[in-house]
Amino acid sequence: MNPITREWVDKAEGDFASAQRELRARKSPNFDAACFHCHQCIEKYLKARLHEVKIPFPKTHNLLTLLNLLLVLEPSWTVLQPDLQGLTTFAVSYRYPGIFADKKAAREALIRCRKVRGIVRQSLGLKEK
Repeated sequence: MNPITREWVDKAEGDFASAQRELRARKSPNFDAACFHCHQCIEKYLKARLHEVKIPFPKTHNLLTLLNLLLVLEPSWTVLQPDLQGLTTFAVSYRYPGIFADKKAAREALIRCRKVRGIVRQSLGLKEK
């Protein structure tokens, strides 16, 4: 694996750990942060996959934009569109006043994150953790 791809993966795993930790927190859980880190985890995994196969990608938080770049290699990933659309909503809007995530939203975000993470990890030749 390319060293930069490995860095993307390591950063993604850091976000995955942070999302899980926030969802499990008993005292003052930050569900907005859990959702945000789920999005960030998948954004970084998609960018890792793109980097590994040398497909240039724009600076974007839109997971569907990144997916569309990957569909030439992974056409079966069209089934991920609803999950990626759901996660994309957590990129920015939940970071500002007016919209808040609850525990149910954070759980759903983590379910989507785990699903996509597993698929991308497999495509990178990584074992499930």
